[in-house]
Amino acid sequence: MNSNPPHNADRWGIIYCPTEGSWRTQRRWRRILVHLDLRCVPYDFVQSEGQGSVERLAAMLTQNGYRTLLVVGGDAALGDALNGIVGATPAGSDYPTLGIIPNGVINDFARYWDFHPAHPEATIDALLCGRTRRVDVGEVRLTTIGGEVLHRRFLNCVNVGLAASMIKLRRRNHTFWHGLRLLRELSSAFMLLLYRPSTRMHFTIGAEHYDRRITTLCIGSCHGFGQTPSAVPYNGQLDISAVKRPTLLHALTALSLLFKRRFLSQKGISVWRTPTIEMSQIGRATVSVDGHAIHHRITRLTATIRREAIRFMIP
Repeated sequence: MNSNPPHNADRWGIIYCPTEGSWRTQRRWRRILVHLDLRCVPYDFVQSEGQGSVERLAAMLTQNGYRTLLVVGGDAALGDALNGIVGATPAGSDYPTLGIIPNGVINDFARYWDFHPAHPEATIDALLCGRTRRVDVGEVRLTTIGGEVLHRRFLNCVNVGLAASMIKLRRRNHTFWHGLRLLRELSSAFMLLLYRPSTRMHFTIGAEHYDRRITTLCIGSCHGFGQTPSAVPYNGQLDISAVKRPTLLHALTALSLLFKRRFLSQKGISVWRTPTIEMSQIGRATVSVDGHAIHHRITRLTATIRREAIRFMIP
């Protein structure tokens, strides 16, 4: 990979993130390479070596002068690339343009822009049109039970409670079922119906303070895996949805509405739109950021939004 910035500025820096246990992702990657060469796209690529490497690779490409970074992966990989870019860009400088060819377990942010993992050639052709859109960058500050402070940026959402636990379970099931999507989804859905805990959460939105028992809370800059379907990733606002513990019947209904993108029409849900939220108590609830479960117990959380902070490649 050439490290000469003037040369690299005209090339795509591609980070390939294979989906563990799935033979389809390897076949899709071969299709992507063939189509990139067919369309004479100037690019260099690196392959991630597992969780944590995408952020490092995105930082490396940014430091080597690439002005367009493309992730072949899912929401978690895209979020890691965002964090790598932001961390490696000098203060006051523009971030490289970010793009995605969906290839992950969860591709919610890509689907918002009508990119589909089954059609990588169409995605590449759309990206070659050169259209970009400035999108919001969410920022979350997490305090662990030991007092450590973690900072993460996100494009899609932060989840607290059941949805974050489901992300962890879904990834475990994905590995267990070796990438067989139907079995993965059915097993995760079954566990969702059985595992419906609630946690007392204290949070502040604007000047209002709330103290509620909540099963799952989503802070979405985008669709939030269906839980904040009205969120727009370029309006400088976060959409918040909070769900009380449902009965088994309501859980079945909620699951159906989630798949139909009508999540907000179910009973027992509260919604807000705000540029910031502060959570001072979340109990033992799991927290996830853009599809990555945080493997620490979190005691406090603050989420904010930076409006139209980075350019994103769109069709």
